[in-house]
Amino acid sequence: MINIYYMRAKGFNIGNDVIYLASRYFLDNAFGEPINVITFPATAKYESQYKAGLNARTVYEINQYADGLIIGSGNLYENGELDVNPHALSALEIPMMLFCLARGQIYNRKLHLVNRTDAMPDNTIKVLNQKAKWSLTRDVETQAHLEALGLTPTLGGCPTIFLDEIWPKIKMPFLQRELPQAVISIRHPNLMSVPIRHQLKVNSDIEKIIEFLRAEGYQDVRILCHDHRDNPFASAFETEGIPYMYTEDIYEFMNIVANVPLCVSYRLHATLPRISLGKSTINISYDQRAASLMKTVGLEDWNIDLFKEPNLIKAIKDRYKRMNDLWALKDRHQDRWKELRAVITRTFSQFAETVYALKKNAA
Repeated sequence: MINIYYMRAKGFNIGNDVIYLASRYFLDNAFGEPINVITFPATAKYESQYKAGLNARTVYEINQYADGLIIGSGNLYENGELDVNPHALSALEIPMMLFCLARGQIYNRKLHLVNRTDAMPDNTIKVLNQKAKWSLTRDVETQAHLEALGLTPTLGGCPTIFLDEIWPKIKMPFLQRELPQAVISIRHPNLMSVPIRHQLKVNSDIEKIIEFLRAEGYQDVRILCHDHRDNPFASAFETEGIPYMYTEDIYEFMNIVANVPLCVSYRLHATLPRISLGKSTINISYDQRAASLMKTVGLEDWNIDLFKEPNLIKAIKDRYKRMNDLWALKDRHQDRWKELRAVITRTFSQFAETVYALKKNAA
């Protein structure tokens, strides 16, 4: 039996599970038969984890039992999301893939893009890429950064843009919620890496979004949380008759994302699955990585950059009134989506072929 170790972002954000769901689709298709996939966290920072990241203990176990290692997808080049011990990594004996990893800058108080204080050091990025047999980046800014380091990764995009292929095969939750007419997919302002004055403005922005949606006939509007740390902020809107929705079940979450008529989203992993599924979506970005990913998939003109739009609500109204332009924009960039799909499919196929060959030679 093939054993694939899969090191991924876990944390509290259900968006990580959306990414993993899409990634497993391509992994399983590449092998074409049941395999053992052993997942573990890319970092131990969220809770006490005996097994997390690339350290002496995990690399030893991987060398003993794994036929291949995948790291990704997600923001693992930043946020302190991937623990790496370079000495332990040098002892890794099996083929490793870096799958659609991302790195991005944030806005400082002068509204200049700057590196995050918790970004992975460039030397560590180099060590990881030099050890990897395959390295895919998630977006064009990450690609440019790695190329500036003298590395040669391949642009792969985000697998969640292909959830339209996966959705018909996803099981439904045991108890399905009664879905609202519209959701606002949020992040707690305290968790947004933006200047404090912009954090303080998020509450009033969401109140205005709710007012606009109700004026357009969406009387049942709810807040959608991706992370239990969003819940305290979302609960403040309950006094205005706006309940919040939260689940840790990926299938229940996807049922919400796939079926609510309209979503105004501060969260990429509500935005991208919905656009993939042809569901009306208005996206708001507030850092480089989100804007860069929208650019990567050809949707830069649909994105609302919080720091470039002088009037957020006006921009939201604009997107709402010309929603058909989103589908025209998506159609116009289908070749790009097909190219990204081909890259992901080809890379997983090469990974599977290498794993099978090594397994055969070891027999």
